[in-house]
Amino acid sequence: MIKTDALFLTLTAVEFAAVALFAVTGALVASRKEMDIFGFGLMATVTGIGGGTIRDLMLGSLPVFWVKHPSYLVICLSMAALTFFTAHLLASRYRTLIWLDAAGLALVAVLGAEKGLASGAGPLVAVVMGVITAACGGIIRDLLGGEPPLLLSRHDIYATAAMAGAIVFVGLTGLGVPRVAAVCAGIVFGFAIRGLAIRYRWALSPYKPRPGRNPADLEF
Repeated sequence: MIKTDALFLTLTAVEFAAVALFAVTGALVASRKEMDIFGFGLMATVTGIGGGTIRDLMLGSLPVFWVKHPSYLVICLSMAALTFFTAHLLASRYRTLIWLDAAGLALVAVLGAEKGLASGAGPLVAVVMGVITAACGGIIRDLLGGEPPLLLSRHDIYATAAMAGAIVFVGLTGLGVPRVAAVCAGIVFGFAIRGLAIRYRWALSPYKPRPGRNPADLEF
């Protein structure tokens, strides 16, 4: 019972922290685009709950998590208001966004994988759930904010870091490591990979046999 309670508290804390971090990144994008406070609220909310909503829909976990527990919406709106009044104090809003996104990515990747396992899915599907949960909130944020999606950047390891954290969590769980320890290890590993990629500009090799041609130049 103690172990179950510890796991529940850990996962709840992870989910609250992940929603808050992603909500702040959405609000920071709103600040960069000079939106009003309602724009801040919208960007914070769709970013904070976007990935988890898609995850729950794909797993058939209905109603989705924020409908069951509206406190997640309160967190998003609170982070939006806080950012609206404090974003101007930051030396670099984009740098702050990148690092908060890295922390949120690590948290959500493991949380998504855990939700996958808890739903009865196999290890591969659980890892995919982790990556989808981690990536989708940022994609929605960047598309709505008119920012280049971090997921599609050729200059950073992004989805790979989420996948690495999810794999560590799922792998350790499969080996019988206590779930709380596996959660913590996955988060640390995912954040380490993403953080090192940001710091040292790690990137996977792109596809470079030849550049794509303009469709107008092709003959059919």
